[in-house]
Amino acid sequence: MSIFANVEVGPPVEVFALNKACNEDPNPSKVNLGVGAYRTNEGKPWILPVVKKAEAAIVADGSLNHEYLPVLGMESVTNAASTLLLGDDSEALQSKRAFGVQCLSGTGALRIGAEFLARILNRTTFYYSEPTWENHHKLFMYAGFSEARTYRYWHQEKRGIDFEGMLEDLGNAPEGAVIILHACAHNPTGNDPTEAQWKQIADTCERRKLFPFFDSAYQGFASGDPNKDAFAVRYFVSRGFEMFCSQSFAKNFGLYNERIGNLTVVQKDANTSAAVASQITLLVRGMYSNPPAFGSRIVSRVLNDKELRAEWMECIKTMSSRIIKMRKALYDELMALKTPGTWEHITQQIGMFSYTGLNEKQVQILIKEFSIYLLKTGRISMCGLNENNVSYVARSIHAAVTRE
Repeated sequence: MSIFANVEVGPPVEVFALNKACNEDPNPSKVNLGVGAYRTNEGKPWILPVVKKAEAAIVADGSLNHEYLPVLGMESVTNAASTLLLGDDSEALQSKRAFGVQCLSGTGALRIGAEFLARILNRTTFYYSEPTWENHHKLFMYAGFSEARTYRYWHQEKRGIDFEGMLEDLGNAPEGAVIILHACAHNPTGNDPTEAQWKQIADTCERRKLFPFFDSAYQGFASGDPNKDAFAVRYFVSRGFEMFCSQSFAKNFGLYNERIGNLTVVQKDANTSAAVASQITLLVRGMYSNPPAFGSRIVSRVLNDKELRAEWMECIKTMSSRIIKMRKALYDELMALKTPGTWEHITQQIGMFSYTGLNEKQVQILIKEFSIYLLKTGRISMCGLNENNVSYVARSIHAAVTRE
């Protein structure tokens, strides 16, 4: 008998299963609101013009080769990525107490950071928001954490943040626990704390001696302004926190399959940098040896060139503006239909996703009867909406809501 005979079939990854089902659906009116990737108003993937320009320049300059990168990645991209996150005038970077590590997108940065915290610092407990990106739990548990806890975040009746519950749960966290915080454009709810609320969160983390681990997957992509989207991270750094922040360039550069990301490490002083970097080097060496090069060359070239960076800023404004436009369009359609319930939260949320408040029964109606594909939680990707389908989606939501 095969040694694999007793291996059980694992559950499907919901978002990829939804994407497959949508692709196989013959309904010409089908709409994919599950996949977290930017789409144009025509429903097509968009290669940023500045990315095309950078790619052409990389190929044309004659220096392209396929040699190994250093284990911790290209310094030109890690420096640029950490500077984008912390700011051009960051004291932490200037004093060398912060540095970056090139990783396999944001997912890889989270995993490397989690491995370091579990293996090197012996942390055992981590917290994530309820709800959160479904991969957070797997990444940290697979990295060696022994206990996963949640803090309250989404308030179903308010259609917003349960801020009091969040502070209470963080206030009861054990000293030294790792707290996963979404830097901006919370996934899946699209609801972010205000600047005043972030300050209260920092107060609680400081009082309980918690370790913040920010997940920054949408900087610039959320509001169109990378500085605005980095407020929370920069504020925590200004308060003197030691912390990690994972960064992804999948969304804000459209480099989904290039797997280019960064882990920014912030310490109290520069004296620990060499030791920390050496241990991360060993972790990377034991996992995937070193990172891929092409995506990092693109990001490095764009962020380190004044003209290309300015062009990139216009690209992220284009993407964020289209998403904001679709939020308003969906809200207006639902209001015109007099759809029962409150829908203001759709326009109040930010970023790629909206937590609609639709229940699982309503979601199943949308999928089975209208070929509108979304997660069972009611989370939708605003990028799947466009001028051609938003009216159909609104009418279908109206039908699902009024069915009960």
